[in-house]
Amino acid sequence: MTDPEDGPTFHPTRRDVIAAGAVVPIAMALPPGAAAQSPSVAAASGRVAVSLTINGTQHVLTIDPRTTLLDLLREHLDLTGTKKGCDQGQCGACTVLSDGRRINSCLTFAVMFEGRHITTIEGLAAGGTLHPLQQAFIDHDAFQCGYCTPGQLCSAAGLMAEGRAKTPDEIRELMSGNICRCGAYPNIVAAIQQAMGRS
Repeated sequence: MTDPEDGPTFHPTRRDVIAAGAVVPIAMALPPGAAAQSPSVAAASGRVAVSLTINGTQHVLTIDPRTTLLDLLREHLDLTGTKKGCDQGQCGACTVLSDGRRINSCLTFAVMFEGRHITTIEGLAAGGTLHPLQQAFIDHDAFQCGYCTPGQLCSAAGLMAEGRAKTPDEIRELMSGNICRCGAYPNIVAAIQQAMGRS
């Protein structure tokens, strides 16, 4: 569409606005006569390279800088053991380890972990041998539906590395960020105690 006085103008349709999201207002702000950049070009030009070591394997990817660590793991690397629960950092289903420290991967951008070592549930076992926590969860029947279990295991591994939990009450307090909707909490605590005793 052309304005006789100002030259070409950009009039997005409702479909353009929905499809392009935040890119359309930027295009609309262009001076009269300037070519509006398409959403696909704008998105592609903003991608960044990131290098992470995940479960002992280095990965170099080009991603949108807004990609969360959780989405990078699940959507880009097909490591679907890490679960997307609340997507707000409240349930703990997405817990992974960054250099041994437990984090909610849904709340962090992947680019923040450039050069870091990430461990997911797929990386806990070593050479086909279950991690002591994994075996303890089996021994104590510490899961039912299993959806929260990967996050529980990664969080418990981080908890053990921290060395702060000595009693059942301390374990419960320091694992409180991981929700089990099936209510297997007594079994989870018992499993962690067993793994702590064997490590």
